[in-house]
Amino acid sequence: MIIDDSRAMRLILRRIVTQLGFEVHEAGNGREALDVLQAMDQVPQVALIDWNMPEMNGLEFVTEVRARERYRPMTLMMVTTESEHGQIVRALAAGAHEYVIKPFTPDAIIEKLALMGLVPSGSTS
Repeated sequence: MIIDDSRAMRLILRRIVTQLGFEVHEAGNGREALDVLQAMDQVPQVALIDWNMPEMNGLEFVTEVRARERYRPMTLMMVTTESEHGQIVRALAAGAHEYVIKPFTPDAIIEKLALMGLVPSGSTS
């Protein structure tokens, strides 16, 4: 799942993860993402989450997801411009597994997914 209020960023991330074999669902903010999750039969393996979004930001989404038993198995990775150490610590403390600072390279996303054991074997370059 890709959660970002920027359509262009969602497209960039979609291209990266679909090449790795992931099926992608998108949302423009955390509230919309929760609605998409509720409609799904199966919880996504991973969510790539922006921090700064309207309605419900990425940190609020991470906190909400971690509070719900059904979504706890989902791996959460922040993909954001927030680069202050304190922000990174807050996101990880709230339950995010990884953190990527924008701008990023496709390899940076792939490496983080591989680090978390999410990249299907043979997909890394």
